[in-house]
Amino acid sequence: MTKPRILLADDHTLFVEALQKVLEPEFTLVGSVGDGRALLDAAPRLAPDVILLDLSMPLLNGIDAAQLLRRLVPEVKIVFLSMHGDPTYVTEAFRAGASGYVLKRASAAELIQAIWAALHGQIYVSPLLAKGVLDPLLHQRTSPSSVHATLTLRQREVLQLVAEGRSLKEIASILCVSVKTVEFHKTRIAKQLGLYTKADLTKYAVTHGLVSA
Repeated sequence: MTKPRILLADDHTLFVEALQKVLEPEFTLVGSVGDGRALLDAAPRLAPDVILLDLSMPLLNGIDAAQLLRRLVPEVKIVFLSMHGDPTYVTEAFRAGASGYVLKRASAAELIQAIWAALHGQIYVSPLLAKGVLDPLLHQRTSPSSVHATLTLRQREVLQLVAEGRSLKEIASILCVSVKTVEFHKTRIAKQLGLYTKADLTKYAVTHGLVSA
């Protein structure tokens, strides 16, 4: 019997190495990537059955990466493996197309259970999460406090890269657009959020999970 193929997306090397040892008996590990942009490149090429995806990753966060993956590899199952248990993050992960959400402090057995549930077309939510809080949120169309309800995908991409300290020229190169386009998006973001300094924009990005503190 062919083992399901797993792609790991996490920027913490030691964690990925430990995870590989846990998963290898039941799954085929086709690769690992350390940022969201690399994930978008690797997923179509490696054709995994399941992607284990961290929420906070450089260049492109996990939720926005998941939205783009739905277009690139619509058949792949996405299971978030994150330290963030905030119901808003969890809700956005499922809206982005996740099949499962597991906290990093969960047991190896739970993670394997979540992967198999995803492979069988089921939804898995870690019992460590407050499902009583999560369930109502999953049925709401938008979350008022969510950055995903406030900014477009492109605006979130620009905001994350600004918060990571990238120059306008670097951002333009990463997103394959002109510097003027980046400046336009940055100006629109500032006006929409009412935040006009880099420090304030960075604080907002950290608060809403686009970048790690």
